[in-house]
This record gives sequence, structure tokens and C-alpha cells, in this order.
Amino acid sequence: MSELSRRWMETLGSDVAPGSDPRRARLVDEGGAVDGPSILAAASRLGGLLEQHTERGDRVLIDAPRGLPWLAAFLACVTRGRVAVPLAEGCPAPEIAAQAERAGARRGLVATTSTTSFPKGFEVIAFQAADLRGNDRAVAPLPEVDPGDDEAALFLFTSGTTGRPKAAILTHANLLAQTRAVCAAWRIDRSDVLLHALPLHHTHGVVVGLLSALGAGARVEVLPRFDPRAVWEGLARATTWMGVPTMYAKLLDVFDAAAPDVRSRWATSARSLRLATSGSAALPVSLGARWRAIAGSLPLERYGMTEIGMALGNPLDPAGRRAGAVGAPFPTVEARLVDERGDDAGDGPGELWIRGPSVFAGYFAQPDETAASFAEGGWFRTGDVAVIEAGSFRLLGRRSVDILKSGGEKVSALEIEEVLRELEGVAEVAVIGVPDAVWGDRVVAVVVVADGHASACTPEAVRAFAKARLPPFKVPKDVVITAALPRNAMGKVQKQVLVQQLDTKP
Repeated sequence: MSELSRRWMETLGSDVAPGSDPRRARLVDEGGAVDGPSILAAASRLGGLLEQHTERGDRVLIDAPRGLPWLAAFLACVTRGRVAVPLAEGCPAPEIAAQAERAGARRGLVATTSTTSFPKGFEVIAFQAADLRGNDRAVAPLPEVDPGDDEAALFLFTSGTTGRPKAAILTHANLLAQTRAVCAAWRIDRSDVLLHALPLHHTHGVVVGLLSALGAGARVEVLPRFDPRAVWEGLARATTWMGVPTMYAKLLDVFDAAAPDVRSRWATSARSLRLATSGSAALPVSLGARWRAIAGSLPLERYGMTEIGMALGNPLDPAGRRAGAVGAPFPTVEARLVDERGDDAGDGPGELWIRGPSVFAGYFAQPDETAASFAEGGWFRTGDVAVIEAGSFRLLGRRSVDILKSGGEKVSALEIEEVLRELEGVAEVAVIGVPDAVWGDRVVAVVVVADGHASACTPEAVRAFAKARLPPFKVPKDVVITAALPRNAMGKVQKQVLVQQLDTKP
């Protein structure tokens, strides 16, 4: 049995240990509260389905409601040697087909309430989400063919400079190292209650949030979606909240519009939190200051990626946090800055390289991409440029203008361009990230329309085309029609010029 599987079995099953309270909820979702043994029992039932339809090592897409159905599907996969491949909510059919192909997945564990369109020839293993809440809390033993620490447990998609999303392979050992590092750094334990509103196809929501908290025996309250008012109300029940800058911006907007007595109550809840974190994109200093004015301390800003888990973090003690910085390496992580020649850059600026047990195993079926991402000695090249100031790392930006961070999601501009070029009437297109206080990078598509298509190829038509083919977080927020794209002497589009032209920051 992998150490990761053993940890979950022991932690979730400990609610029935002598002297414990079997009614203690480990998970709360729209269906109500669920204790640890009931979670394991639900996973066991779905595990039986998997063993009827899949084999060890199979990649299995997960399409299930947030909360118990999703968690049971995930645990069913990883405790039986299958690889969980979570789908983004709201994925249209073309994106599902592309992800299935890139992950080498031919089957999916799917709740019957799903409306997702799967590719032709794809096998759907359907289950009734409501049936997972039965009274039978008996847990079937794990099969003898149990996964090893170095076997793949989870595929998460991450964008690359080629524009083609890659499936990052996270092993059982990777997940164990990543979740343990988070819990140790932030002292997450059984006394914590995490309010969870992050997406479950992203490392922030899956690994940093859900799995880390559950692995430590904490309670997780999963909201059906991010709703600012629901989050403010939920903070009164939580000790821990994890968000992205866009969420903080929306929370503060709702706070400012609320009645005085409501603001007072919400502020009391925010001040009572043991921990509030921000990640997946740089937190604007102004947003951090506004939150501190309400909650009494800056959110704990940290740095990580799908490929490496959490690598850097500000101190748990609010007094040591620095606005605009992402802190120092986690104890299990080595970090260095490297110049363009591959030499140590000291305090920088330089590209941030990371090494440690949290670093992923590679990209599935993409050996060239994997090799290009690593330097000699096992160092992972993050592509982020940083400096070190007073022992704390501060990010300066991406080496590639084609990788955007929007609303906490990493987005490939090249992938979006590839999709938009399929629209009749689009002669040329460049997707850029315009600095934005709410989104981080506001995704904007700059389009040159072919002759004779001006009436049909409008900004509204371009966005509608994108919405039908891309998940919501990849759809451009704005579409700008232009006569020509700026190019250099070699004919390459000068995206930084476009950003400067469209940047309307005060």
C-alpha cells in the first residue's frame, strides 16, 4: 500500500477509534455532513465499479459534483492504482475530447447528473451520487494490487509554451510530499475547518486545499461554487480560507456594498480566521492592504505550480509577511535563481529553479517537453523570473508572454489563439494578458478580420465561438478588432506592444 493511501485510510478511518466521536464530520457539502468512515465507504463502493470496468494504471476522467461524489471518485481511483484525471467544471465537448486524448483516457467515472458530452467510443462508468450517502459504512479491503509510491496518482493539466495543455504526472509520493509540506508549514490539523470554494481540476483546489486538509484530519466545508456572500457567511464557521486574487477582489466589492451591520459581522469573522492564504497569481498590493484593513492581517501569499506543489511561502506569523513577496522555500524545497547562461544569479533577477520531493514525474507522453523542463541535477525550470529581497522571493513575471495567470488559473495564449483561428473571418489573432487589479492578467484577444467578414466577425461573435469550445476561464474577457498586429523585423507579433497599447491602468 502506498504511504499516501495508508495515510488517508488511517486518518479518515480514525473517527471510529475508541473514545472518538463517529458523528464528527470530515466533509460538509450540499448533501450534508459526512464522517470519515462514510467517505471511505463511498470510495469503496465506487472502487468496486472501477475494478469491473478498468485495469491498474488506467487514466480515469472524473466528472462529479463537488463534495462527497467528487472525493469518493478520486479516492476510488488512487487507492486502486488508477490515475484520477479531474475535469474542469463547464468543459465543452471539444475540450473534453482533447483532454481525454492527451491523458490517454478511455473511461470516465461520471455522476448520472452530469450533462457532459464525451467523445465517441468513450466508456462512461455512471454512478448515482445520492447512493453514496447510504447507511452502510462498511469499508471493503483494498485490493492486493495496491499502488506503489512511485506510481501515478493524479493528472492535472497545465499550459505550456507550445499552446497545447500538458498532463502533469503527480505520483503518490508527490502528493504525500506536497500535502505534508502544506500542513507542516501552515500547521493544519484536526482542529481546523477549511472553507473550500476553489476549482477541483486545479492543484490549488485539489492538493493545497482539499487533500491537504483531509490528510491532516481537518474538516472541509465545500461550497457548491464561489459566491462572495456565501464565503463571507461561511467564514464564521471556518478557521482557514484559501483563495486567489480574483476572489479577494470580489469579496471586497461585496463587502463595500453591504450594510454597516453586515460589514461589522463579516469583519469579525475575517478577523477570527487562523489562516487566510492567496495564491495561483500575484496578489496586488492594494488588494492585500484592503483585506488587512478588514481582517487585521495580510493574506499569506505563497508560490507554487501544478508541477511542483507549494514551493515558497510567507511566514505563518502575520507579522513576518511582506506585501508583494512570496516568501522563502518550504523546508523540503530547494530554490535558486539562474541567469540566461544557466549560472547562479545570486539574489537575481533570474529564472526560479526548484528541486525537491514535491516535483512532479513529468508530462504524460511528452518526453521532449519533460526533458526541456528540467536542468541537470533534477532542477525544474519554472519559467518565472524573480529576485530575493531580505530573504524573501519576489516575482517579476513570466519568461514567456504566452503564459498568462488569470483569476488564479494558468492560461496558454497560444492554445486560445489556435481555437480562435478556426472561426471563419479571423485572419490573424494575438491573445495577451492586460494587467488587471481583479484578474491579474485580463485575457484579451486582438483580432484582425478578413476582408468581407466585418459584419459577422464581431467581438460578440468571437467570444461566443470561444465559449462553445473553451472552459470559462480561458474565454477572452475582451475582444479588440484591429487593422493589423504590430510585428518586428522578423515578422513576429510584438505582444508587449499590444499590452502597452491596451493597458489602461491609472
